[in-house]
Amino acid sequence: MLTAHDSYTIFQRSIDDYHITDHVDTPIKNPYPTGSFEALLYAKNWIDTVQWHFEDIIRLPDINPVDGIALKRRIDKSNQDRTDLVEKIDDYFLEQFNAVVPKPGARINSETPAWLLDRMSILMLKIFHMKEQTERKDASADHIAKCTAKLNVLLEQQHDMALAFDELMEDIGSGARRFKVYRQMKMYNDASLNPMLYANKPVS
Repeated sequence: MLTAHDSYTIFQRSIDDYHITDHVDTPIKNPYPTGSFEALLYAKNWIDTVQWHFEDIIRLPDINPVDGIALKRRIDKSNQDRTDLVEKIDDYFLEQFNAVVPKPGARINSETPAWLLDRMSILMLKIFHMKEQTERKDASADHIAKCTAKLNVLLEQQHDMALAFDELMEDIGSGARRFKVYRQMKMYNDASLNPMLYANKPVS
């Protein structure tokens, strides 16, 4: 099973590959075997990376409203794709730990392994872009200093989250901790649940 360090390495590869072109429409070229856990993690971070830049673009003060709405739709789809992929990653963990019998009194973890990896993926993006800020030539010394301090906090968080992930894997594997996968309950993307979408349609 992959460690936190392995996961960070895959996330970093995705981020570096994206920034070769640094364009939201760059097609993904997943370097890992189709169906592998590594391929899932790479695809997960690629979605996060593209969405990071969607979020930058949509905040342009002079963005054309029509373009802004179209981009919001792309962000919505990206969010759905991200959630779907997290659930596929959790399916992997459910299979990996299928034979583990939790010990009596095993504590339940509120966050599944895949959602922890989701946070780790986004953290790698924060580190990448905060590091960029520390290297700007057009920024003030005060800006650089503040961003350097923030980068140090992010790096500390990176270490702590790696430890948390590896300990979670160890504890679940030994039966000391357990987790449940509840699946997404998003309503706004579902035409049968979003009142703005079903209001003018007959309820089946």
